[in-house]
Amino acid sequence: MTAKPKLIISSRDAERLEDLLTSLPQDAFPGRRELEQELDRADIVDPDAVPPSVVTMNSTVRFQVASSADEFCLTLVYPKDADASGGTLSILAPVGSALLGLTEGDEIEWPDPGGGALRVRIMEVLYQPERAGDYHR
Repeated sequence: MTAKPKLIISSRDAERLEDLLTSLPQDAFPGRRELEQELDRADIVDPDAVPPSVVTMNSTVRFQVASSADEFCLTLVYPKDADASGGTLSILAPVGSALLGLTEGDEIEWPDPGGGALRVRIMEVLYQPERAGDYHR
Protein backbone atom coordinates (compact mmCIF):
# COMPACT_ATOMS: atom_id res chain seq x y z
CA MET A 1 0.00 0.00 0.00
CA THR A 2 1.29 3.47 -0.86
CA ALA A 3 1.78 6.24 1.68
CA LYS A 4 -1.45 7.74 2.92
CA PRO A 5 -2.10 11.40 2.10
CA LYS A 6 -2.19 14.08 4.77
CA LEU A 7 -5.57 14.47 6.50
CA ILE A 8 -7.09 17.66 7.84
CA ILE A 9 -10.17 17.44 10.08
CA SER A 10 -11.97 20.25 11.85
CA SER A 11 -12.02 20.13 15.63
CA ARG A 12 -15.84 20.15 15.49
CA ASP A 13 -15.93 17.09 13.19
CA ALA A 14 -13.28 15.28 15.25
CA GLU A 15 -15.22 15.83 18.46
CA ARG A 16 -18.52 14.70 16.94
CA LEU A 17 -16.93 11.62 15.39
CA GLU A 18 -15.24 10.66 18.67
CA ASP A 19 -18.62 10.97 20.41
CA LEU A 20 -20.26 8.86 17.69
CA LEU A 21 -17.62 6.12 17.92
CA THR A 22 -17.86 6.07 21.72
CA SER A 23 -21.63 5.58 21.48
CA LEU A 24 -21.38 2.56 19.17
CA PRO A 25 -20.51 -1.07 20.01
CA GLN A 26 -16.99 -2.09 18.96
CA ASP A 27 -18.34 -4.29 16.15
CA ALA A 28 -20.98 -1.80 14.94
CA PHE A 29 -19.54 -1.45 11.43
CA PRO A 30 -16.69 -2.81 9.33
CA GLY A 31 -13.81 -0.37 9.10
CA ARG A 32 -14.14 1.06 12.59
CA ARG A 33 -10.47 0.45 13.34
CA GLU A 34 -9.43 2.20 10.11
CA LEU A 35 -11.63 5.23 10.87
CA GLU A 36 -10.18 5.47 14.39
CA GLN A 37 -6.65 5.29 12.94
CA GLU A 38 -7.44 8.05 10.47
CA LEU A 39 -8.75 10.28 13.25
CA ASP A 40 -5.59 9.59 15.26
CA ARG A 41 -3.25 10.57 12.40
CA ALA A 42 -5.19 13.62 11.19
CA ASP A 43 -4.18 17.22 11.70
CA ILE A 44 -7.02 18.69 13.78
CA VAL A 45 -7.65 22.38 13.08
CA ASP A 46 -10.24 25.00 14.01
CA PRO A 47 -13.21 24.95 11.61
CA ASP A 48 -12.32 28.38 10.21
CA ALA A 49 -8.78 27.12 9.41
CA VAL A 50 -9.89 24.20 7.21
CA PRO A 51 -8.62 24.74 3.64
CA PRO A 52 -11.50 25.12 1.14
CA SER A 53 -10.54 22.01 -0.87
CA VAL A 54 -10.67 19.56 2.08
CA VAL A 55 -13.52 17.05 2.54
CA THR A 56 -15.26 17.70 5.85
CA MET A 57 -18.48 16.33 7.26
CA ASN A 58 -21.50 17.49 5.24
CA SER A 59 -19.30 18.28 2.24
CA THR A 60 -20.56 17.38 -1.22
CA VAL A 61 -17.77 15.61 -3.05
CA ARG A 62 -17.17 14.36 -6.56
CA PHE A 63 -14.91 11.32 -6.35
CA GLN A 64 -13.88 8.28 -8.33
CA VAL A 65 -13.44 4.66 -7.28
CA ALA A 66 -10.57 3.33 -9.38
CA SER A 67 -11.76 -0.28 -9.58
CA SER A 68 -14.90 0.74 -11.45
CA ALA A 69 -13.74 4.07 -12.92
CA ASP A 70 -17.18 5.32 -11.88
CA GLU A 71 -17.56 8.86 -10.59
CA PHE A 72 -19.90 9.69 -7.75
CA CYS A 73 -21.19 12.96 -6.34
CA LEU A 74 -22.36 12.48 -2.74
CA THR A 75 -22.63 14.39 0.53
CA LEU A 76 -20.63 12.90 3.42
CA VAL A 77 -22.96 12.70 6.43
CA TYR A 78 -23.34 11.32 9.92
CA PRO A 79 -25.39 8.09 10.04
CA LYS A 80 -28.50 9.89 11.34
CA ASP A 81 -28.50 12.08 8.21
CA ALA A 82 -28.07 9.30 5.65
CA ASP A 83 -31.12 8.71 3.51
CA ALA A 84 -32.29 6.47 0.71
CA SER A 85 -32.24 9.26 -1.89
CA GLY A 86 -28.82 8.15 -3.09
CA GLY A 87 -27.34 11.59 -2.50
CA THR A 88 -25.69 10.90 0.85
CA LEU A 89 -22.84 8.72 2.05
CA SER A 90 -22.48 7.79 5.72
CA ILE A 91 -19.13 8.32 7.39
CA LEU A 92 -19.51 4.72 8.62
CA ALA A 93 -19.48 3.34 5.06
CA PRO A 94 -16.02 2.27 3.92
CA VAL A 95 -15.83 4.87 1.15
CA GLY A 96 -17.23 7.52 3.50
CA SER A 97 -14.45 6.92 6.02
CA ALA A 98 -11.91 7.05 3.20
CA LEU A 99 -13.05 10.51 2.00
CA LEU A 100 -12.88 12.39 5.29
CA GLY A 101 -9.99 14.85 5.54
CA LEU A 102 -8.69 14.39 2.01
CA THR A 103 -7.96 17.29 -0.35
CA GLU A 104 -8.93 17.63 -4.00
CA GLY A 105 -6.55 15.49 -6.06
CA ASP A 106 -5.71 13.11 -3.19
CA GLU A 107 -5.99 9.35 -3.59
CA ILE A 108 -6.20 6.77 -0.84
CA GLU A 109 -6.32 3.00 -0.75
CA TRP A 110 -8.96 1.82 1.71
CA PRO A 111 -9.88 -1.69 2.93
CA ASP A 112 -13.01 -3.12 1.32
CA PRO A 113 -15.17 -5.09 3.78
CA GLY A 114 -15.48 -7.85 1.17
CA GLY A 115 -11.70 -8.21 1.09
CA GLY A 116 -9.22 -6.36 -1.06
CA ALA A 117 -8.99 -2.62 -1.26
CA LEU A 118 -10.73 0.35 -2.82
CA ARG A 119 -8.72 3.16 -4.39
CA VAL A 120 -10.56 6.46 -4.05
CA ARG A 121 -9.61 9.77 -5.70
CA ILE A 122 -11.08 13.16 -4.77
CA MET A 123 -12.01 15.00 -7.95
CA GLU A 124 -13.68 18.10 -6.49
CA VAL A 125 -15.21 19.41 -3.28
CA LEU A 126 -18.38 21.01 -4.63
CA TYR A 127 -19.64 22.25 -1.27
CA GLN A 128 -17.89 22.49 2.05
CA PRO A 129 -19.75 23.94 5.06
CA GLU A 130 -16.64 25.65 6.44
CA ARG A 131 -15.92 27.32 3.09
CA ALA A 132 -19.55 28.53 3.02
CA GLY A 133 -19.25 29.89 6.58
CA ASP A 134 -21.74 27.32 7.91
CA TYR A 135 -20.03 26.38 11.18
CA HIS A 136 -23.18 25.28 13.00
CA ARG A 137 -24.40 22.37 10.88
